[in-house]
Amino acid sequence: MNSKEQKTSGEMYFTANPNSEHRYQNFDFELLNQVLHFKTDSGVFSKSTVDFGTRTMLDALSKTTIIDGKILDLGSGYGPVGIAIAKAFQRSVDMVDVNERALELAKINAVQNHVEQLTHIFKSDIYENITDKYALILTNPPIRAGKHVVTDMLQQAKNYLLPGGKLIAVLQKKQGAPSAQKNMHAVFGNIKVIHKNKGYYILESVYEPNTDI
Repeated sequence: MNSKEQKTSGEMYFTANPNSEHRYQNFDFELLNQVLHFKTDSGVFSKSTVDFGTRTMLDALSKTTIIDGKILDLGSGYGPVGIAIAKAFQRSVDMVDVNERALELAKINAVQNHVEQLTHIFKSDIYENITDKYALILTNPPIRAGKHVVTDMLQQAKNYLLPGGKLIAVLQKKQGAPSAQKNMHAVFGNIKVIHKNKGYYILESVYEPNTDI
């Protein structure tokens, strides 16, 4: 995410209850070889198109493998990541965000893309309401929310992964990718850059419970 994309109508999209005037938009976008239909609004992240970081992260999935199990879209916004994965891979996806306006849009978008049976969309401040274990956690963390938020999103992921499960995150090199690499390695004992594109790094760590860190 970049700083231009993070402000929405004078407020941050990671606000729980955006109060900006509604300005609905609808657009189609191809992700994971699926043409998807999205409804968006003011007060949500990247309301006019699917942002480049998210697209780069989804493209990188072809460079890795995913064990069996549910997937968590952490900071789902209006739903492009979780919906694309549910549609393309027919996998069960939990989608969480703190932004209630974004969550309502995600529910609408899940229905109009016919993945409402594969997605569970609910509010969670980072992992606050998460109780399951996942095969994969994906996140495009909100850099402007503060370093402590990003660090919690990355470092706490280990507690919510199945053995062999993976955390995949996208960050720009100039906005925290080197720091994120250190944080992920400190917790998981491993880190890999599985893809780079225009300054965006796709970082992957694997939860290996028998590995001493």
